[in-house]
Amino acid sequence: MNHIADFIFIFGAKYLYLFVAIVAFAWFLCQPRPKQKEFIIFICICLPLIFVLSEIAGRLYYSPRPFVLGQFEPLIYHKPDNGFPSHHTLLVSTISAVIFIFNKRIGLLLWGVSFFVGISRVYTGVHHAVDIAAGVLIPVISVASIFFLYTKVYLSKYKK
Repeated sequence: MNHIADFIFIFGAKYLYLFVAIVAFAWFLCQPRPKQKEFIIFICICLPLIFVLSEIAGRLYYSPRPFVLGQFEPLIYHKPDNGFPSHHTLLVSTISAVIFIFNKRIGLLLWGVSFFVGISRVYTGVHHAVDIAAGVLIPVISVASIFFLYTKVYLSKYKK
C-alpha cells in the first residue's frame, strides 16, 4: 500500500505542476482576445514581482531541506540547497491565484491541485511545511495586492 501512496505523491511532487500549467493555457486559449490581453498584462505584472519577492524571502530565511536535517534519502532527487520557498508551490499558486481572478471555478480546481502539489513536496521529503506556506502566501498576497491596485487604476480610468 505504501508503494502506491509513494507513487502518487512522487507524481504530485514532480509532474502535477504541468497539469496546472496546461489547464491554465487551455483556459487562456478559450478566452476572447480582450480577456487574453488583460490576462497577459496581469500575469506580466505578477510574475516578476513574485519572482523578486521569492528571491528576497529565500535570502532572508534559510530552510535546509528535510532530507538534509533528517539524514534520509528523499523519494525524489533534489540538491541539498535552500528549500524556502517551494518553487513548485510558488509556480502553481501563482497560476491558480491569477486564474482565480478571472475564473473562480477553474481557479478553485487549480487551487486543489496546487494544495496536493505542496503536500506531495512535503511527503517526498524535499520541503518543510513552512516552505510550502511561503510558496502559497507570496503569490496570494502579491496577486491580491496587484488586483486591488489594478482595479483601482482600471476603474478610476473609466469612471471619469
